[in-house]
Amino acid sequence: MIEPHAPAPPRSPASWSAPGGPDGPARLPVRPGTGRFLVLAGAFVCAACGLVYELELVALASYLMGDSVTQASVVLSVMVFAMGIGSLAAKRLRGLAAAGFGAVEATLALVGGCSAMALYAVFAWTGDWGGGWGGMWANGPRCLLVAFSLAIGLLIGAEVPLLMELIQRVRRQDAGGAVADLFAADYVGALVGGLAFPFLLLPFFGQLTGTLLTGAVNAVVGGALVLGLFRRDLTRRARWLLLIGNGLVLAVLASAAVLVDDFERAARQAMYGEDVRVALRTGVKEVVLAGGTDGRPLDLYVDGRLRVSGRDEPRFHEALVHPAMTGPHARVLILGGGDGLAVREVLRHSGVDRVDVVGLDAEVVRLARTDPALSALNEHAFGDPRVRVTTADPFGRLRGADPETYDVVVSDLPDPGITASTKLYSQEFYGLARRVLAPGGRLVVHAGPVADDPRVYWTVEATVRAAGLRTAPYGTGSPRAASAAGPGPAPAERSRAPRDRGFVLAARTDPRPRLDPDGPRPSVLTEASLAAGERATRRTRIGDLPASTLVHPRY
Repeated sequence: MIEPHAPAPPRSPASWSAPGGPDGPARLPVRPGTGRFLVLAGAFVCAACGLVYELELVALASYLMGDSVTQASVVLSVMVFAMGIGSLAAKRLRGLAAAGFGAVEATLALVGGCSAMALYAVFAWTGDWGGGWGGMWANGPRCLLVAFSLAIGLLIGAEVPLLMELIQRVRRQDAGGAVADLFAADYVGALVGGLAFPFLLLPFFGQLTGTLLTGAVNAVVGGALVLGLFRRDLTRRARWLLLIGNGLVLAVLASAAVLVDDFERAARQAMYGEDVRVALRTGVKEVVLAGGTDGRPLDLYVDGRLRVSGRDEPRFHEALVHPAMTGPHARVLILGGGDGLAVREVLRHSGVDRVDVVGLDAEVVRLARTDPALSALNEHAFGDPRVRVTTADPFGRLRGADPETYDVVVSDLPDPGITASTKLYSQEFYGLARRVLAPGGRLVVHAGPVADDPRVYWTVEATVRAAGLRTAPYGTGSPRAASAAGPGPAPAERSRAPRDRGFVLAARTDPRPRLDPDGPRPSVLTEASLAAGERATRRTRIGDLPASTLVHPRY
């Protein structure tokens, strides 16, 4: 041990480390055993916070950009790479382990805690999340996502070498034992953070406030560990700088938490326009209703994506439902369709005895029942005694259904490009749908846009055929929401409205998209427009595409 009066070995910067600090055991205010426990407890908490930051970036990128597999792969691979670089860089700080760890944790708390708000702001005010990763460098928001992944990864990677130095300064032990103890605390902390994110932070605090709270915990624990346990290793100047730095970080995070509701309202107005009426979180989804009063068209958004537009929704739902209702249709199964609009079109046909709706989200169904504008748009379809609603996974619902139960199955599900929906566009899923079809029954699938993404559309069609059904592809145009006049979404959101919709009609025998001559007359769809949509869709055909399966998704 270096005596207090012994000259300190040269090191840099000297202003951050007290004499006698880095070369001998730390001068702790507690016993070594207690100090070692506190260091491991700090490692536990910091690891939990670090994993929350990682999951928050993955989740937010998936909500805003879709395709969660791609987003998770990009974010996690960049972060793991950056962690390696951060570990190497931290070697230079081992002589100043206490001050370095305090500075790293304060910076990590600020960057990680504010990351969700910064990314959401870019999404709200630019709307520029489209396009593939190939053009990432021309896409500011994607660059920002990668930048946050790099920065957070670098800081997380720097933690372990510095913590290793601190725990060895508390009490020397063999390297293998020290690594085992530190990694045990780190991995258990990661488990707690990984469970806290979906089960505590998201449902009780929301993504923005939850991330800010995580940053505050990170700053408090990191600062307390250094300033409380290793304060004698620091010069007066270093202690004050760390104290002021952590105080400023906590002030920024607290101010952001106080203003988060105003921020969310402003962001929603930027995305959806001035007439947002309902905004709620259902689990981890954000559902927004805009318009629907004073003659303004109603728009329904889920996670920032336009799902229902009152300007042109009859064009979509009439094309989805009416061609499938030509033939027996006493028993109908609708997969998705929680807005009630597909149910509305089904109920317009006489001879319907029962409609089973398997909704993906109970809150969307509740809005469809209770919101005046949405329930008026669906003509109070869920109030019909023939309609039975179940909130369940459509895949599991089909597995449990009796064979040959339904005359018509309507798949009104989110686009297949969203990873959460991929299994609902698989060969196995359509095989289950085929099993529940009665003789002469028909399946119709919403297969996404045709002109904008023909490969995805024709992969859906190939997958339906691989399940043993014969198909008839068709589509219908949909004007850009940007061309509609009047109040509504911001221009950036209008440009994201789909221009066209594609459908696949399927049966055990060759189906033909047409309207029932004895059925109701749709308000928009005609035989001529249906035939034109069929011809236009067939011209985009891409042949020899493999089917999408659960173990080999193709979307």
